[in-house]
Amino acid sequence: MYRNRERNQPVAKRSKAPKATTGTIEPEYPFRLNFYDKPPLYEVTLEEFETCALDRLRVLAEIESSFARNRSWDELKSVTDTQCKKYLPLNSNTAITVHLEDQRRNDHLGHFVLRLAFCRSEELRRRFVKAETTLFKVRYEMDDKTELAAFLESQRFEWDKVEKLERDQFAKELKALEGKQSDSQDQLEYYKVPWTRVPDLVAKRRVFLHGGYVYLPSKELSSFVINEFERKLEMALEVMPKCFSRMDEDTRLVPILNNLSQGFLAGVPSEWVNPSATGDEIRADMIDDLARKHFPMCMRNLHECLVRDRHLRHFGRLQYGLFLKVLGLSIDEAIAFWRKSFSNITDDKFNKEYKYNIRHSFGLEGKRANYPAKSCQQILTADKPGVGDCHGCPYRHFSPENLQPALLATYSSQGLTTNDLHEVMRTVKEGHYHVACTRVFEITHASRGVKKGEGVGGGDSVIHPNQYAARSIELETSRGEDVMAVES
Repeated sequence: MYRNRERNQPVAKRSKAPKATTGTIEPEYPFRLNFYDKPPLYEVTLEEFETCALDRLRVLAEIESSFARNRSWDELKSVTDTQCKKYLPLNSNTAITVHLEDQRRNDHLGHFVLRLAFCRSEELRRRFVKAETTLFKVRYEMDDKTELAAFLESQRFEWDKVEKLERDQFAKELKALEGKQSDSQDQLEYYKVPWTRVPDLVAKRRVFLHGGYVYLPSKELSSFVINEFERKLEMALEVMPKCFSRMDEDTRLVPILNNLSQGFLAGVPSEWVNPSATGDEIRADMIDDLARKHFPMCMRNLHECLVRDRHLRHFGRLQYGLFLKVLGLSIDEAIAFWRKSFSNITDDKFNKEYKYNIRHSFGLEGKRANYPAKSCQQILTADKPGVGDCHGCPYRHFSPENLQPALLATYSSQGLTTNDLHEVMRTVKEGHYHVACTRVFEITHASRGVKKGEGVGGGDSVIHPNQYAARSIELETSRGEDVMAVES
């Protein structure tokens, strides 16, 4: 289905389209909505293959996060629309300042790449179908009415329009179904479809059922269309593993797909860059206070273990050291911090066994690479902690019996109570570890104006420890500035 070469090497000569369109686009993508019936049959670079999938996965991961956070439909719709505008824009045919075909091509490609990533287990397929169906529903409800009508006409669904004679035959039943507040029956159009295609409406008794068919008013067509999208996607995913089995030996694609399939676990990983960090803003003597006020649970645990044991094992030092580096700790302050923390060893031992690794993480030794801090997904999936280790994610790697008292001991001074634990532990049990961390952030920063559902800003969930800490510091800084403004 896809033919890829090197990551940045173009693999197909495509004619350059104009940067803007007047609304007339090629028939390949005539509508904003798409049932994804046909796979992409064109060549792409490996970079396009990955980038389009990551952009779409950011939206789907936030949709799943919204379900875990019990957002209302209006809230979910608003958050999804915001994420789509940011990562996956898809304008209607009336847009005149964007290149519609590129948008729809990226949407098409990203969907099919994620099919490959999420087709390999029943659980992954279930979560992918739920998120994709929700995205389709959001787009359906926000679509232009004229374009939506044309899209529905193009799909040739298996429904029969109910003629006036048949509508008059069941006038009493249809009138009782619609109620007093509804439009006149003469103004409504009805469609007859098999009842198995709209089980949700049958269960809610919102349609008239007769002879194995339901009489569906035009205003309820969305339920039928969305169910059709879900049904067809489920059927397509069942045969998708056969395609994946052909790529088992492809060392370029399989690692990308394996990484994408972890996207629902903790959002989409990214290299977090603190825009305010200059490398000289944080000193070694500030870290104790910063940890107590601003660090997420994983880094609080590492810091407390370091203070208690005066030592951390390799993966703990790596996870914590890179976090502090990206937070703004300079190389000189980092050496001072670790030397002070490892107070039970001699200077000679510290210089021989630890100083080189600290300099290496800053890109000053070895291959001189500037290593990024670990994202939530990397912490959750790589280097599983063993006995005596302190690294990892407490929400995943602590037992429930240990996690609850640890949360209270760590965050009770910031407003977390035993009444909050039920919601946090529910999301942990469901495997939404980053959602649990996000909820703890909201609770512990409520005094700074953070409300439930806001996350770390704009409704975003925590996907990186540095994101958590940077936002917490930002809230405290802005609050301090507001206090100074009031006093002056």
